[in-house]
Amino acid sequence: MARLFEYQAKALLQRHGITTPAGEVADSPGAARAAAERLDGPVMIKAQAWVTGRAEAGGVRRAATPAEAEAAAAAILAKPLKGFPVGLVLVERQVTVSRELYAGVTISDRHRCPVLMVSLEGGTGVEERARTGRMGTLPLPVRVRVEEYAIRNLLRQLGFEAGELIRVAAAVTNLCRMARACEARVAEINPLAVTPTGEVVALDARISIDDHAVFRHPDLGIEMAREMDRPPTPLERVAHAVESADFRGTFFFAQTESQVVAGQGVVGFHGSGGGGAMMSMDALVGQGLRPANYCDTSGNPPASKVYRAARIILAQRGIDGYFLSGSGAASQEQFHAARGLAKAFREVGLHVPAVLRLGGNGEAEAVAIIQEFCADLPAPVEAYGHEKSAGECAARLVELMRVPRRRAAPSRARSTPPPDAYTFEIPTGRIAINQAACLACAAKPCIAACPPQILELREGRAALKIPREEAKRGGCIECLACELACQARGRDALWIELPIPGLAEAG
Repeated sequence: MARLFEYQAKALLQRHGITTPAGEVADSPGAARAAAERLDGPVMIKAQAWVTGRAEAGGVRRAATPAEAEAAAAAILAKPLKGFPVGLVLVERQVTVSRELYAGVTISDRHRCPVLMVSLEGGTGVEERARTGRMGTLPLPVRVRVEEYAIRNLLRQLGFEAGELIRVAAAVTNLCRMARACEARVAEINPLAVTPTGEVVALDARISIDDHAVFRHPDLGIEMAREMDRPPTPLERVAHAVESADFRGTFFFAQTESQVVAGQGVVGFHGSGGGGAMMSMDALVGQGLRPANYCDTSGNPPASKVYRAARIILAQRGIDGYFLSGSGAASQEQFHAARGLAKAFREVGLHVPAVLRLGGNGEAEAVAIIQEFCADLPAPVEAYGHEKSAGECAARLVELMRVPRRRAAPSRARSTPPPDAYTFEIPTGRIAINQAACLACAAKPCIAACPPQILELREGRAALKIPREEAKRGGCIECLACELACQARGRDALWIELPIPGLAEAG
């Protein structure tokens, strides 16, 4: 589920007629002081982080003056909250409260529809009240309009007094309608406060939107439709853009180490298939290693997507090794993964040991590809099929990591194609051929290496056999075989350019 920060959730509540305290977002102590001055009175300083129990962890503080607001913001922004960095605080006017309530809408598996939950008690302990029956519930069928009279009846059953019932019912009805409008899986106001004057105010809010519905709600400003406990890192943003731009196969990347320090046994992790990937990550941890990230490329992605995944993993500076492993019986073609890995390793001049468990369809060919195209790298790269378990491969990586590391190798990035190169576009990049060098090549290995057979010899030079538009639409499957073959057995005259926007700045 895609989470909203509190200030985003409250802006959404306001648009649906629910009152919230006046407030501003600040990204520095000085900005918090200025916001407090404009609010002109006692304020609350609240960390904007996707964690529960912020108050107990020091993420919510009172401030009577702008100077106190500045000091409170400085303290909150200075250190992570429950392990997650805080980049924003909400400066909010304090509200005098006479009563705290709870109201929430969540998807119920038992009812198979959204369910409204209301309690006469707000604050912590909501889960306990739900278990002990001290909370009223009302199913909200998705095809039936949320009617305020039904919510009034629920509040009467809970014992709400007539004086506050109408205003509370109006706020709760708006919450239900908001949850439906934005397709929220969870929408909570806790506490929903009643002031001495009878005003109903949402003091805190938590809203999570269904990941699959985010594209229908661009106004919510959700950057990534993915459940996370913190804002995405720069590399996660780069990876999400890759996944969003290429529907072929799956690519998921999430960092688990906020800071990677060389020499501490932190490994770039690359899984293949969710269950096998988790098993392989457990094998790494069992060897005393720490994954710098979790990554999964499955669903038969093209070699170009695996290449981009590997480049993003390797952009994590300070990792001590690279480990790829899946279930050992993957139905996807492992030779595509092998070519993507080989291209990435060659381009960066891999200088940390890598162990790759490429079990599945075509595993023998995949192992052979790694052995041929990664043999001359500065660091050892070993590939195995299904006969080696994830635990054995992780143990082998530990052995390789114990060997003294060679001096970091410079990038093996190749020179750019000449201005007169023969070029054509492919689904996510471009192929360029130096036809002068190609003419001098006797072997022409790129032609034989091309699985879809879209290359031909034309006057002694490699050229596209199909229309350019067809190659861009998918006639070229981006298997990367032609480039590797040309580098190893030809004249190094062919380039496959696969841009990764933002990688240089994020790494």
